[in-house]
Amino acid sequence: MSKADQLRALAAERVLVKDGAYGTAIQKLGLGEAQFRGNVALEREQRGNNDLLNLTHPQAVEEICSAFAEAGADVLATNTFNANAISQADYDAEHLVEDINVAAARIVRGVADKYSTEDKQRFVAGAVGPTNKTLSLSPDVADPGFREVSFDDVVEVYEGQVRALAEGGVDFILIETVFDTLNAKAGVMAVRNVERELGRELPIMMSMTLTDLSGRNLSGHTVEAFWASIRHARPLTIGLNCSFGAEALRPALKALHARAETLVMAYPNAGLPNDLGEYDEGPEETARQVEEWLAEGLVDIVGGCCGTTPAHIKAIADTVEGAAPRKAAAVETDMVLAGLEPLEVRA
Repeated sequence: MSKADQLRALAAERVLVKDGAYGTAIQKLGLGEAQFRGNVALEREQRGNNDLLNLTHPQAVEEICSAFAEAGADVLATNTFNANAISQADYDAEHLVEDINVAAARIVRGVADKYSTEDKQRFVAGAVGPTNKTLSLSPDVADPGFREVSFDDVVEVYEGQVRALAEGGVDFILIETVFDTLNAKAGVMAVRNVERELGRELPIMMSMTLTDLSGRNLSGHTVEAFWASIRHARPLTIGLNCSFGAEALRPALKALHARAETLVMAYPNAGLPNDLGEYDEGPEETARQVEEWLAEGLVDIVGGCCGTTPAHIKAIADTVEGAAPRKAAAVETDMVLAGLEPLEVRA
C-alpha cells in the first residue's frame, strides 16, 4: 500500500494531526548568528535563516520535530519553508538549497521512523513555501505588467527543492501558505516534472492562506475558486493554513469542505499576533476552536501554524481523539462536465 493510500485509510478511521510551527520553536531557542551560520562560509548575516539550521544546527531541528511527534502529530513537515533559490537569495545561500532540503528531509524521516509504531504511523511532508515573489501581481504600482520572475523561473526553482526533498525521503510534497494561485500551479508543474524524472509518484498536499476576512488569497481567489483552479492536480489533501486563527478560518473551511472531494487539512495560527508580534492564544483556546470544526465534521487532518507549540499540538491531539472522521464531498463541477473524471471519494 502506498503512503498516500495509508494516509487515506487512517483518515477514514480517525481525524489525524499535523505538527506545529518550526519558526515559533526556533525563535524560542534564542539562537545567535554563530549558531545559525555554523561553519558555512557566507558573507551576509544568517541569523533568521531558519532553513539553514538543517545544516548548521540539525540537533535543534530534530528536537523540535521530536517534540511534535511526542505531542501526537501524525504528519511531520520539514523545516524548509524558505529552502528555495528565490528565498535563499536574500542570504546569498542559493547554492545550499539542495543540501538544506536533503538534510531537512533526512532529519524528519529519521524522527518519523523512530516514532512510527504498528498502531501509529508517522508521515513526512516536504514543506514548499510560496517564495517571496508573486507571479500574479506587479511589485511596481507604476508598471502593472512587470513581474520579478517568470512562471518558468518559479517552476525551475521549485524543481530543485522538490527533487532534493524526494532524495531526502519525504512521503508527500506540501505546497503551503499559497497566497498566489499561479505560484501554486508552478509548484504543481514542478512536482509533476520531478515525478517523470524520478519515475515515481510524489503525492501533493496543498494549503492556501487567506489575506483578508473576505476569504480570498492575495491573487483574489476564494477557497471555491482555488479548489476549482487546482482540482485537476488531484491533491492528496487540500486546505488552509496560517491566516487569522481557527475561529476566523471557520467560514472558509466550511466552504472548502462542501466542495473538496479529497482530504481536508487545516492548520491555523494561534490567533493573531500582538503588538510585539507574539501569539497569546494558549493551547486550550486553540483546541476549543478546533473542537468546533470537529463538531461540524470539517477536517480530516488538523494542526497548527504560526505561534503553535508542541503544547498546542498535544491539546489538539487530545481533542481529536474519538472525533468522527469527515465525510468527503461528492460534487459535480463544470470541470467534470468538461471531461475530467471525478476524484475518488473516500467512504
